[in-house]
Amino acid sequence: MKILFMILSLFIPSTFIAKAETAISSNIENIDLKLKEHEAAVTFLDLSIGEATLIQGPNSKNILINVGGKGTKAELASWLSLYNVKEISALFLTNDGQDLSYNTLNQLIAEYNIKEIMTTRELSKQLEENINQSLPITIVALEEGIKKEILPEMTAGVQFVGNEENEGMDLLLNFYQHNIFLMTSFSQRAEQTLLKKALKDVNVFKIPNNNKEVSFSDEFIAHLNPQISILFSPRRHEQQGDILHELHGIWSEVYFTKKHGTVSIKFTKTNYEVITIPAKEE
Repeated sequence: MKILFMILSLFIPSTFIAKAETAISSNIENIDLKLKEHEAAVTFLDLSIGEATLIQGPNSKNILINVGGKGTKAELASWLSLYNVKEISALFLTNDGQDLSYNTLNQLIAEYNIKEIMTTRELSKQLEENINQSLPITIVALEEGIKKEILPEMTAGVQFVGNEENEGMDLLLNFYQHNIFLMTSFSQRAEQTLLKKALKDVNVFKIPNNNKEVSFSDEFIAHLNPQISILFSPRRHEQQGDILHELHGIWSEVYFTKKHGTVSIKFTKTNYEVITIPAKEE
């Protein structure tokens, strides 16, 4: 299905003051995606380091996948405020936790009343040792093949879990006929495993975020056949090379958060639209 593009025109003067370290324009007052019944939104937040993806439904339920890199808590909080996020029902952590600040994580759990963290078995052990025991939080270790309903009509299925170099947890979100593949791993072992999965005709492909150049085989890109591809690459490590050539070769629309800003994709039962929130000019 062809993509309907819409550039958000909500840039009206306001009293909102962005912190100096954020990339949010001070002209943005708030962002209301006006989600109705049988609608959902997936937003890829423009952070200076790391990645964070916000999932929202019409019932004001919010799911967060990853929390950015070290030192980006203020940026994350500013974006969540713009999207009117006051509580987060569940948090997915998909990487190995090397860049995770447990102090920041404890603050986020308390501030957003997070009730559940879903992650890999290896990272769950680290969390149990470092999460403030007074916080009412449940930590769930997910294995490959598990599928959970995270919003009405939206499920998250674990496609791969690895603990070797360049591996983590890879999730496929299903919302009606839409497939959103959030990939963390980029090892040869992960690719070979995922080639055996039913991942054809992906609407949105979130490419693994890493300072290294990420590359996949032509066979794998053709297997996914993504309509939209999202890259969180840091500004100083703009992703280039084979993967962009491969994506353009299959006519995938490619968005860099460091170039296009925060990217929200709003889904209905049968269609979706892309909304970009440009970053603040340097």
